[in-house]
Parts: sequence; C-alpha cells; structure tokens
Amino acid sequence: MIDTDIRYPFWKSKPADVEATLDNAKLGKVHTLCKSAGGHTIRYITYGEPVDYNRQANYSSACGAKDTRYYADREGKRPTILLIGATHGQEMEGVAALMNLISLLETGLDLRGKAVPELTDAFIAADCRLVIIPIYNYDGRVRCLPDSMINEPIDFLRYHGQGTWKDGSLCGWPECKKIHPIKDAAGFLGAYYNDDGVNLMHDNFFIPMAEETKALMALCDKEAPECIIGLHGGDNCTSLLLQPAYVPLETKESVFRLASATAAYQEAAGLKSDVHPVSEHIGDPPPSFNLTTALHHICGAVSATYESNEGLSDIPNGFTAEEILMHHYCLFRALFELAWRK
Repeated sequence: MIDTDIRYPFWKSKPADVEATLDNAKLGKVHTLCKSAGGHTIRYITYGEPVDYNRQANYSSACGAKDTRYYADREGKRPTILLIGATHGQEMEGVAALMNLISLLETGLDLRGKAVPELTDAFIAADCRLVIIPIYNYDGRVRCLPDSMINEPIDFLRYHGQGTWKDGSLCGWPECKKIHPIKDAAGFLGAYYNDDGVNLMHDNFFIPMAEETKALMALCDKEAPECIIGLHGGDNCTSLLLQPAYVPLETKESVFRLASATAAYQEAAGLKSDVHPVSEHIGDPPPSFNLTTALHHICGAVSATYESNEGLSDIPNGFTAEEILMHHYCLFRALFELAWRK
C-alpha cells in the first residue's frame, strides 16, 4: 500500500481530510445528512441559497398530472446540482476530486495551489445551487485504509472493495451482488457496503434497508436537483458517464449531451475520452433499478453514474493521479455549463 498523500499532496480522500475541509469551510454551508449504519455522521456542503420551486405535489403525482411544474416549477429559477462521492468506499477518485473542487470554491486555488479559471468561471456563470456529499458510504470509506488505488493491482482493489467470502476467496464483481445484504456471508466486509452489509447502490428503494438511502432520497426530494452525478470508480476504464436505465428518453439524451461536452473538454486537454450512446435496449437479464435510477424517480433529475479510471498497475489503461483529477474537472465544467439545459 502506497501513501498517496506523500506522492500527490493534492490527493485528499481520507475521512479526516474531508472532516477538516468541512470544518474549515467559510463560504459553503455544512449540513448533516444522517448517521451511517456504523454510527458515523455523514455531512454535506452547499453553495448558493436553497431554491423555492413552489412545491405542490411529489414528483410521481406531478407526472400523473402531466405537468412536472407541480413538483418543481423551474422556470426562471437557478438550477440545483448534486454531486455524490464514495457510494462505494474504495472508490476514492471522486472524493479527491470533490476536495479539490471545494478548495477552488473556498479559496480560488485547488489543492495543487493552482487556479482553474475555466472551471470556477463556469460555476459562477451557472449561478447554481451546488450540493456536495463528499463521502456518502462513510462506513465503507472508514473500513478502507488505502487512500487510493493508484499503482495497486486489481486483486488489491477487489479485496478492499468487494471483500471476501467466509473461505477467504475474493467476492469479485459482479458476484459480490448475489447475496444482499452480504454481511453474514462475508469473511472480510469490503468497502462496497455499509456496516450492515448493504450495497447502497442496490438498496431496496421501495422499502429502503439503509438510513443512508432514506436520507439521500429525502434530500433529493427536498432539493429537487436538475442534475445528480454519482462519482464512482471503474477499474481502468476510460472515465465516462454511464447511461441510466428505466428513465425517459429525454433524460438519456441529456446524459449523452453532458457526456459529449465532457469528452470534448477532455480531448482538448489531451486526455482520453469515451461516450456511451443513447440506448433504449433493455436486454435479458434486465439492468438493475439502482440508486442512479431511483434518484431520478424521486425528483426527475438528470441522474447518472460517472465511472472514473482508478490507475491500477496490472491491467492496461491506468491513468495518473493528475489525469484522474483533470478528467473530473472536465466533467464538472461541462456539468456547470450544460447539465440542466433542455
């Protein structure tokens, strides 16, 4: 295990880093989301004042009335954007990126000591309310002692992420999802899960098992964000936005537009890029109705999962820490500029 803080001082992903950042925030307002299954306090930070959307109905009822303005009348209102880090505790790339974003918003400089005017200017021009949950699965993040997966082998990621079965063998992916909650079947409980063994990405959203899920859904209902991006890690993928399942075509097209704008900024910066096309194909077995989808159906948001490269050592296409950060900056810039626009 290599200490990323020593190699890259701008890479801050530990719970202590996040707590210090939130404690020292001057411009953002810090709030409590809930207590995790393990008793940890999950906090988030907001920039911009709350938006009064003239709520008259929940989102489902407004859709039934054939006019979503009964849920949130967005005409002439500033947009709200929600960023979620570490739904899986070992996926720390988004946490590090969010720490740099908060530093930019608080001080004008990121954790490298550099200004990023194209990003901060985009945020100012957006005039948005920004809601950031740096660590959503706090239990999993606390359980994962490394601060990154950069230059580590894939089995290191699997051990810390999905954990092991009782016999010591790696749970792996996607087999780690075949038992849920996994706690009683696990030898070492990986950082995918909260302390009850719930993978928050695959909770039972109609009868939530986790307090974290209930609290996040309540937050999304209250804030009614136009865009929700969950920041994940995807081995050594070329970082990209995944197309959500079970959402309207308009939402898929909005994700594609955001992905295309992100890729354009990445390519202009000399970075690799990838864009998933819009697809209405369901397939067999069908895709899961996961957290990304559930949050759309709570508030109508353009909701998507961003899979970041994790910089692993023993499979092709590993990115450096700085490349991972730059990829996130391109996403954030595109998000501020495009995500809420029809």
